[in-house]
Formats: sequence, structure tokens, C-alpha cells
Amino acid sequence: MDNARLHSYNHVDSDFILTQEECKLRGIENPIVPGYYADPEARTYEGKHWIYVTRSITEYTKQMNLDAFSSSDLKTWEKHEGIIAMEDFPWIWRAVWAPTIIESQGRYYLVFASNDIQNNDETGGLEIAVADKPEGPFRGYLGKPLVDRFIHGAQPIDAHLFKDDDGQIYLYYGGWSHCNVAKMNADMTGFVPFENGETHISITPAGYVEGPCMVKKDNLYYFMWSKGGWTNGTYSVDYAISDNPLGPFVPKGTVLQKQPPLAEGPGHHGYLHLPESDEWLIVYHRRIIGDTDPGSRILCIDRMEIGDGEIKPVVMTERW
Repeated sequence: MDNARLHSYNHVDSDFILTQEECKLRGIENPIVPGYYADPEARTYEGKHWIYVTRSITEYTKQMNLDAFSSSDLKTWEKHEGIIAMEDFPWIWRAVWAPTIIESQGRYYLVFASNDIQNNDETGGLEIAVADKPEGPFRGYLGKPLVDRFIHGAQPIDAHLFKDDDGQIYLYYGGWSHCNVAKMNADMTGFVPFENGETHISITPAGYVEGPCMVKKDNLYYFMWSKGGWTNGTYSVDYAISDNPLGPFVPKGTVLQKQPPLAEGPGHHGYLHLPESDEWLIVYHRRIIGDTDPGSRILCIDRMEIGDGEIKPVVMTERW
């Protein structure tokens, strides 16, 4: 990314204040904020759009908190830095990343990955924190990780919280090419067993690598995930559909992939729904072609056409 553009596009710079009319004329530009961020989860809470992100730093020991951005118009964004009270997680020593958030009974629950654990003897996994406001601060909730071990082969990373129409909250998660789903209990402290007695069910579709995401529209469940390698241009997003949040899911194809000469390596996404226009937006990170630094990931938003059992391939843009 051009450094001059980064400087001129800094939304939090007090010298860069746009009038409402200027915002309307400018439209949405990608990347939507300066700097390197990844793994966005997007929600609409309290009249604003929120995007929760990983600080995209290749050196994991420096990746020790999460940031968020909020906007009322999708064009100008306010940065909320360091949203987790990390003193509540003394066992975390590296790799804080991949946030997801859900509102339940007036509180906001943030799940994120920690420590990049490689086996069940290491401490970390999926953490949970809680706040009374979307911007935090998010305080420790359990005094321990929410998921701290490998279940059905899934590394406990890359969580996605999904609330169904009946209010039931599901946790989808998993790396190392395995994906699990679990049902959260009412107070978000743990899990409700399924009919078979298990609390975690494997729902891994063919080609799954990481980054699960669930959308429901017209009583169909659209399950999306990232495949390829997150450090390079092979990263992309596939999807499948089902009439049940637990599947089985019917593979449908690719949603988001390399688009030369604009960008490559798009993936690990969230979404926003604008009910007044019934418009769906995909919020994701991507790479500038030719930039080989694994941490060089930028935050983008584009349109996503979804319905009738299909998500059309997303066209990445510089502005729209």
C-alpha cells in the first residue's frame, strides 16, 4: 500500500475530517482504514456498524490485543484500540487474534483465539470476554479458556458466533482443516449437549481450512469458510448450504478469490446486512499482489449477492 495514501486516508487524524456531503460523494474506498488488519468480524449494534479485527503483525509475540472500528455510514471509521483488558488473561503470552462477537441479554460477548496452541498440553485456545458496550472494555469472563483442547482434530482458533432466529447461539470454530459447531448455554459460560450427548460436532466440509462464517437468509443456512494459505495469494472463500445449522451442507462453489491485477488472498471474513435496502456486504481482508510479507493484509468491504440458495462470486473493488 502506498504510504502517501495511508497518511492521507487516516480517519483518526484530526486534520482529516469529512463533511457529510463529502462522505456521500466519496463512497466506500478499499481499504476502508489505513494500516494492516485481518480476520474481520462485522456486526451492527446500537445504531453503528462495528468491525472487530486482528492486528496483522507477523511476529505473534507483538500481537497482544484486538482493535475495533465503528461507523454510522460505512465510510468514516472510528478506531477503538486495545479493546480487551488483557490483565484478565495472564496465561496469554502471544497471538491474540480472530475475534467474533455476539450480543446476548444486553451484554456483548467476545470470543478470540490465543497462544496458537499446537497440542492439548499447551495453555490457550479460544477465550471469552464480556462487556456492557460494543467498544468494550472486554473483561475476562471465565478465568480460563472457553475451549482449550483439540476436539475432532480442530485446532481451537477462528471462532464465529451465530445467533439463530430462535435466539440459540452457536459457536463455529476450527483450524487445521477441521471445523466444529457447539451450542452455547444461556449464560455463555459453556455448551449445551446435542442429542447424541456430545457438546462439539464435526461439520467439516470438503476443502475447509479455517475461518468459518454463517449467514441465514430465507430459512437457508449459508456456511462459508476460508481455504488455501493465509500467508499468500491462494487464500479464498467457499460456501455450502443447508436447511439446518448443523448441516449436512451441500457444497456450492467459490465466493471470493484472487482477482488480478487488483488483489489476491482474500478471506477470513464477516458480513453486514443493511435491512432498509436488503443489501448484504462482505467484510474481509486481502493482499496487494506482489507483497510477500505475511502480515500485509488490508481491510475491505464489497457487495455480496445472496439468495435462492446461491451466493454469487464477489467482485472486489477499489471503490464503490
